[in-house]
Amino acid sequence: MTEANQSIPPTSTISRKELRELVRTQLQVLLEIGDLTAAKSILKPVQPTDIAEAIEGLPETMQVIAFRLLPKDEAIEVYEQLDSTVQQSLCEKFKHQEVIDIVDKMSPDDRARLFEELPASVVRRIVAELSPTERQSTALLLGYEAGTAGRIMTPEYVSLKEYFTVSQSLERIRSLAHVTETIYSLYVTDSDRRLLGILSLRDLVTAQLEQTVGEIMNQDIVSVQTDTDQEEVADIIQRYDFLAIPVVDSERRLVGIITVDDVLDIVQQEATKDIYALGGVQTDGDNYFQANLLTIARRRVVWLLVLLLTNSVTGSILKTQQELLQQVVALSFFIPLLTGTGGNVGAQSSTVVIRGMNTDEIRAMGPLQVIWREGLAGALLGSVLGILATIWANTFVVQGNLPVAVAVGVSLVAISILASVAGSSLPFLFRSLGLDPALMSAPFITTAVDVLGVLIYFNLARLILQI
Repeated sequence: MTEANQSIPPTSTISRKELRELVRTQLQVLLEIGDLTAAKSILKPVQPTDIAEAIEGLPETMQVIAFRLLPKDEAIEVYEQLDSTVQQSLCEKFKHQEVIDIVDKMSPDDRARLFEELPASVVRRIVAELSPTERQSTALLLGYEAGTAGRIMTPEYVSLKEYFTVSQSLERIRSLAHVTETIYSLYVTDSDRRLLGILSLRDLVTAQLEQTVGEIMNQDIVSVQTDTDQEEVADIIQRYDFLAIPVVDSERRLVGIITVDDVLDIVQQEATKDIYALGGVQTDGDNYFQANLLTIARRRVVWLLVLLLTNSVTGSILKTQQELLQQVVALSFFIPLLTGTGGNVGAQSSTVVIRGMNTDEIRAMGPLQVIWREGLAGALLGSVLGILATIWANTFVVQGNLPVAVAVGVSLVAISILASVAGSSLPFLFRSLGLDPALMSAPFITTAVDVLGVLIYFNLARLILQI
């Protein structure tokens, strides 16, 4: 028996990561030798999410073969878990009817996300073939702006009337459980679908069977509008620990719900976008490592050109200080130290401020208070680093040339303050201009610290050395 034909060990003996890698490896080996029966058998005990990650790790030519080994019901669940790039690739390789069969059974919110990635001509052909009910629900979601609650919600939920008894409500839940996104959060509406109240499944099953929904529902409703930004939706669900939140239109009519699993995807997407932006990498929300290399290079080159221009400006400043450097050559030894330290201090300040903006941690503090606090932090950090740098420079580098060592230490204090102020103020400035603070701050902080830091260093050196 080959290693590829061995059964998957129990999940209690290995981690989920090891399981996914084992499934992917064995699946690839079996597909390479053409043993489709064995490949199908090893997928049977595996969770859809783990199958999806295993398929994503396969060579592109094998992804379609592996996917077609799955039973139809499981294939739909696995497809919803796949990365959008892989979903699109599979769509292009499937026969037309295969695509319709899968897409028609997807949940409306997952289907809308898929359609965002597909070419418009392909979407039109698929929508035309959907069942009337699914076509209507898809058109509803696609009618809302991307990134809003309306686009990410699902219209599949359980609604009740306030005159329903607990017994009637439980019977209705049983009849709808197989077609709704969740049954744990229940919504009470009137004849015009206006939201009147909310209750949990726990509230329902612990009530008396003859009680009405109106008697046990909670009328203190937290909901979002269809045009609410998806990040705000995620913040509300996180703040209130909801499993789902209702989405209403301008007339308070219930049009859908957003579940916590969709919010987790949003949080991950936004965090990824912010992290990439802090590194000066522009993204469109797709998988960076599966994007075209030319596209990646085009996105990254913008800020690299900004940094190239910055270095050119810094080089020009150094050229103007040629006379000073010729008189005191030792001053050139510390330029990388000062600019590098300033860049790190500025990056730290911008990171905490941008994170505070995203989590509303600094909502109670005004911009000036935040900048003042970061400036003080920069002064404290600069003082500690400046003292250490002065001692180190005087002892090991310039060896007794105390004025040069002092110039380095004092400059380090000034540059740290400058970097902290720039790092904390630029995010506020760019946000007020309607620009992405994370994307814009990193290169401009580097520019400010490099150019102004070098100017501060040379001017302080002239002052201290009396040149």
